[in-house]
Amino acid sequence: MSHTTHERDSRQEVVVEARVGDRIVVHSTHQGEPERTGRVLEVRGQGGGPPYVVRWDPDGHTGVFYPAGTCAVVPEPANG
Repeated sequence: MSHTTHERDSRQEVVVEARVGDRIVVHSTHQGEPERTGRVLEVRGQGGGPPYVVRWDPDGHTGVFYPAGTCAVVPEPANG
């Protein structure tokens, strides 16, 4: 998972970086709701930043995604 934390106006901002092939995991903010997972198809921001085009499991729909605080990036292993 690749995050950088910056201080700004006494708030913390999490900067997410991803590459094509990485997995996005969005953790639920409500008890009993499942997390969402998907694979990054395209990185539209500079330096691995958002937005990302993601193919979501389990139905395969795609959409443009801007990460929030409940999101994690799971890097694709280098060998595949």
